[in-house]
Amino acid sequence: MPGKSNGKFFVKYEKLACSPRNANNRGFRLGGNRKVDWGWIVWGLDAAVHEALLFAAVGFLVGGIDDLAIDAIFLVRTAWRRASVMRRYQRARLSDFMVRRDAGRIAIFVAAWDESRVIGAMLATALARIEHPNYRLYVGTYPNDRATIDAVIEIARRDARVRLVIGPHSGPTTKADCLNALWRALLRDEAAEGARAKAVVLHDAEDVVHAGELAIFDRLIDRHWVVQLPVLPLPDQRSRLVSGHYQDEFAEVHAKQLVVREALGAGLPLAGVGCAIARAALDVIAASRGGAPFDETSLTEDYELGLRIGALGGRGILARVPEYPGGPVVAVRAYFPATLDAAVRQKARWLFGIALAGWDRTGWGRRRHLGELWMRMRDRRAPLAVLVLAAAYLALGAWGMGAALHWLTGIPPPPLAPLLHALLSINAILLAWRLVMRGSFTALAYGRREALWALPRTFVGNLIAMLAVRRAIIRYFGTLAGRAPRWEKTAHHFPADNADEQVS
Repeated sequence: MPGKSNGKFFVKYEKLACSPRNANNRGFRLGGNRKVDWGWIVWGLDAAVHEALLFAAVGFLVGGIDDLAIDAIFLVRTAWRRASVMRRYQRARLSDFMVRRDAGRIAIFVAAWDESRVIGAMLATALARIEHPNYRLYVGTYPNDRATIDAVIEIARRDARVRLVIGPHSGPTTKADCLNALWRALLRDEAAEGARAKAVVLHDAEDVVHAGELAIFDRLIDRHWVVQLPVLPLPDQRSRLVSGHYQDEFAEVHAKQLVVREALGAGLPLAGVGCAIARAALDVIAASRGGAPFDETSLTEDYELGLRIGALGGRGILARVPEYPGGPVVAVRAYFPATLDAAVRQKARWLFGIALAGWDRTGWGRRRHLGELWMRMRDRRAPLAVLVLAAAYLALGAWGMGAALHWLTGIPPPPLAPLLHALLSINAILLAWRLVMRGSFTALAYGRREALWALPRTFVGNLIAMLAVRRAIIRYFGTLAGRAPRWEKTAHHFPADNADEQVS
């Protein structure tokens, strides 16, 4: 039955559907004397379209205003920096980050489960590229993953900077469990050698490490508890839509959204790769967790670690350092999932850890810190945003069916309410602005040609998000029932030589 708030809509519809000139079109005979009242069927479908459209329109409006506020802060901040800071100081470039020969040691942690296909190439490339006099690569493996262990041993035999660590548990556990095994190995080495690491850098087994990243970490980690480099997915010609949608998302998040978080003083969530954490910060967190800095019950330990550092008052920075004036920024690059199933599983893990379990685990942050509260609300809006998306697509499909029935029965469609018309018009403007912003950031990171793909990839991203939320909710209820979290990873591949140079 129609609600009171929409009474005008239904009254108008009844007058249209039941008017004398339409009376003869409201029913059709189906076999003998049976008659279907198409007027009521069309009325019900139009009512469903109206309600779903109204819900989606209000949801899109709230989300659009939220995104518009982020854009406004970013644009104002950028204009202010160009008018004041950039006039007095030249933007730092990679050549400004020089490393002394007596620089402190940096430990690079790489957690690897079932990564025999890529870990050897990743380590060999990192060892050949990294320009720093004092670092060590700690690679965490599992006793039941012999193929990955053998691949690491082959590299470790040729270079003493690679340290193989076999964890105490059979895999897969969680990535945090593997990282804690690396942490304990680091402590043992420090006790034996009498030298303390300056920072811990996190990387994944498929990452293309930039040659100058440790130089940036070495300089900035003295003043910050955590330093995050941008992450830029590599273009995958085999999967321009599924894998490509990560390009658009990361280009915008790591050039705008994290910049706004930092400007607001909110906690800076880590990407889990290309980030350096000060040793002092890890000591403080480890002391509060019984000696293990990484939470082994979390599937998004990187995100939670960044928020934890912010809650402790530690400063974080997103370091966007160009290789040369006008050139690409120093960034971590890697191929992202290329199939729909792999992308859904990865996004489901992120949604589970951030939007669902993260709500229970990390709360709402510091009291009376509006910027922190706002950012955490944005982190957790994904399930509701997907519900709004589903309502919109449902309304679109039902509208198409309704249009066909109106044409077949001759019943004129009901007029669009002025308020709903206004909402749809505003949302159309906000959507156009959103697509322009996303395309602009993609163009800055990858060039204009890739920016043209941002429009169709938006719809692919919506589909992946809707499927991922369903999977994440199922997993979340599983953990509520006592099921232990597991490291559900996707298969990776490492790029050929110089593949990372595709990115402009």
